[in-house]
Amino acid sequence: MSGANLSVQNVSWRPAKRAPLVLHPTSFEVGAGRVLGVVGPNGAGKSTLLRLLYRFQAPTSGQVLVDGQDLWAVPARQAARQVAAVLQEQAAAFGLTVREIVALGRTPYLNGIARAGAASDRVIDRVMALLDLTELAHRDIGTLSGGERQRVMVARALAQEPQILILDEPTNHLDIRHQLEVLALIRQLDLTIIVSLHDLNMAAHICDDILLLDDGHPRGFGSPDDLLTEALVSKTFRIDARREKLAPSDSTHLSFHLPEFRDN
Repeated sequence: MSGANLSVQNVSWRPAKRAPLVLHPTSFEVGAGRVLGVVGPNGAGKSTLLRLLYRFQAPTSGQVLVDGQDLWAVPARQAARQVAAVLQEQAAAFGLTVREIVALGRTPYLNGIARAGAASDRVIDRVMALLDLTELAHRDIGTLSGGERQRVMVARALAQEPQILILDEPTNHLDIRHQLEVLALIRQLDLTIIVSLHDLNMAAHICDDILLLDDGHPRGFGSPDDLLTEALVSKTFRIDARREKLAPSDSTHLSFHLPEFRDN
């Protein structure tokens, strides 16, 4: 698996022809192998943008280009080999085992009702080992914890062998240990990764670039140091954000405080 260049050009989305825009024209470029963090308050348009990128909702305007090719102009099977997504929603059980769920990631490579071959089995084994799921292979997914199920969904996405991985709040439902493991995995994968996050400190530590959305509008795109400033974060999230240096590493940490409210 290796990453692809992603170019998003003036994409917007509205639910109906005369409805107001939910996502206003948004443009950015993500180089192959880089990690983009999409951040913003609730209702900012993060999930809407991601749906355009993993081909769930067609853009009202603009284009999504993967290595220069319009994602919405290629066959669905080809798009599924290029882009995989892990969503916030947990999958229904349906009586399937962990391995069977992960194997669904190989669907774009199957023809008709043919069974996956040895090559697909090796991919499944590899991603299950990567996500520490091998011992859970024959467990019914309905018996797993929320964190275990989330890891299964990441493994299923990786089984697609995509060039671009979309992660919508990937650390939801995870305990601290597995949050750290997923974040370490993100950094070691040779993929282009688009991840929406609520935790701005987490975004600052794992992302190469940040896209800041607010009320459906892009408010900035750039490096974490350039975007996650006290002024911009405070304005976007309506809070009092302060940037602090943590000794001895001198790494930057954002702390947040509710603004003081005074009666007039």
